[in-house]
Amino acid sequence: MNSERIMVKDVMKTHVDFVDGMKTVKEALAEMQHIETKTLIVNKRHEHDEWGIVVISDIARKVLAVDKSIERTNVYEVMTKPAVTINPDMDIRYCARMFEQLGLSRVPVVEHGKIIGIISYTDMVLKGLCKVL
Repeated sequence: MNSERIMVKDVMKTHVDFVDGMKTVKEALAEMQHIETKTLIVNKRHEHDEWGIVVISDIARKVLAVDKSIERTNVYEVMTKPAVTINPDMDIRYCARMFEQLGLSRVPVVEHGKIIGIISYTDMVLKGLCKVL
């Protein structure tokens, strides 16, 4: 890769979809299908709470694989909380290393306590590496 610095903010998706942790997995899946996403950010319940994240693989491992009911399982039961977050000014090379070290596939991007985007390996590779080609 050349010396051009590509930051998370340069390649992240700026549209983020949110869900209430009290919704059922069935409701969350319906939202995911409607908006064609694999990730939902779980809203904070109060100002001192942390963000959560639920991805398709969470539902596959924690609901489908153990034969739980999607109608009787709530999002809060399958989400990851607190969600690992990342700064928009991080170089995507370090972001990719962090993903590898922590076994992540996508992470919310937070600036001044607000989620401003979401970054994935796909964004880093297709948008980031293609910028330098």
